Amino acid sequence: MQSLWMLVAAFFFSLMGVCVKLASETYTTGEIIFFRCLIGVILIAWLMRRRGETLRTPHAISHIKRSVFGLTALMMMFYCLSQLPLATALTLNYMSPVWIALILSAGAVLAGKRGPDTDRRLVVAILLSFAGVICLLRPSVDSSQLAAGLIGLISGFFTALAYVEVRALGKLGESENRIVFYFSALGLVLGIVWMYFTGVSTHTWSGVALLLATGVTATIGQTTMTRAYKRGNTLLTANLQYAGIVFGVGLGILIWNDRLDWLSWSGMAMIIISGIATTLIRAREDARAAQAAAATPPEAEVHPEV
Repeated sequence: MQSLWMLVAAFFFSLMGVCVKLASETYTTGEIIFFRCLIGVILIAWLMRRRGETLRTPHAISHIKRSVFGLTALMMMFYCLSQLPLATALTLNYMSPVWIALILSAGAVLAGKRGPDTDRRLVVAILLSFAGVICLLRPSVDSSQLAAGLIGLISGFFTALAYVEVRALGKLGESENRIVFYFSALGLVLGIVWMYFTGVSTHTWSGVALLLATGVTATIGQTTMTRAYKRGNTLLTANLQYAGIVFGVGLGILIWNDRLDWLSWSGMAMIIISGIATTLIRAREDARAAQAAAATPPEAEVHPEV
């Protein structure tokens, strides 16, 4: 049942997308990032203080790498949300599981650990996902928005790089709160620098409400997602994230009267299926690797995998 927290996370991330899309009519991407990260820093700092956690870390470089990848993805996604229909923008960002599979497979091939059967299945899943992208962008994006669509696709790649770094930090023993805090803190700095060069927009009550809502919904989404992964079934949790696309479609129709034709729906279905497939393949490979490691005699474990 704890995995169902991912449905809550997916809903709040979709609401965050709505807030970003509406706020982008008044504010720059840098301003939205600043307020999104400001609220995150305040809430996470309060939570860490309450739990007696420290900010001290011996892995500063890894935090910087994770934050650079994550903030690059965030900038691209926010821009994409401002230019494209909500469901289209969210779906492109949900390509990250496919990118993760591609990154890890490429790493395995370079390390000489290629598994032919797995590679074939992954190739099919990856090709299916990119076919879905083509179906999704062609009917719903005009030529002036094609660049935004490509930026949205690349945002999924940087999201995948950020997830790989988060996974590495987790193996190093870093807490979720510390990872989120440093990400938000560097995002705060990015927002300040951005606003220094572009200036600050004139605030309105509705604009401030949207900025605050962006930060709150993002923090709730991040917190509930962490809870789902930490306490629930990892495989079920990873697949439930695709409910965010369904929420995005519903909110897009409700607020902007977005209409998607059969080719767009087909593209979304392809991306969801390929994402679930890559998650299942990776889970089976991880289980196989764990069994092999458990069966290895201790004296043979000279070079443990990182």
